[in-house]
Amino acid sequence: MARADAERNLDALLSAAKEEFALSGVDVNVRAIAARAGVGTATLYRHFPLRSDLISAVFRHEIDACAAEAPTIMEAYPPDQALRVWLQRYTEFVATKHGLANALHSGDPAYNALPGYFEGKVGPVLRDLLANAARAGLARTDVDAIEVLGSVANLCIYSPITKDETRPGRMVDVFVDGLLTPSKV
Repeated sequence: MARADAERNLDALLSAAKEEFALSGVDVNVRAIAARAGVGTATLYRHFPLRSDLISAVFRHEIDACAAEAPTIMEAYPPDQALRVWLQRYTEFVATKHGLANALHSGDPAYNALPGYFEGKVGPVLRDLLANAARAGLARTDVDAIEVLGSVANLCIYSPITKDETRPGRMVDVFVDGLLTPSKV
């Protein structure tokens, strides 16, 4: 029973942290995360002794979820639409990570493995999506998956001036139009 409780608490903490990070950024007070998860701060610190441990765990969890959705999307949509739908899912993942880029570039060694983990999980997924669309004659063949991921991430940079949460999705749609062959836009 204790193991099941610990697993349930871990899932609740990851979910709560994801929501709080989306609302307030990665510097949100850990008490808010624990309260949203329905656990005490001691439970949070037992699972994640350092804030960087929590941020890394949420990031990995979200990367895994984003990558895991690709096969379902590829089965449900034609290749060009699958590319667009998955890149919009990726956009949702990136656009809700306020402050994550600063944390990742902070020099904290806890984040050193995350870029490789990210590229290893999400890179192959996008390569498959791009290759499927290109094989069907629906997308360009001269693009690199990692460059596309970086470009989409740049389109998702939060603007505190406009505070327009729909901008990343719209800009990614324009970007995807450029990835598709002209007759398929």
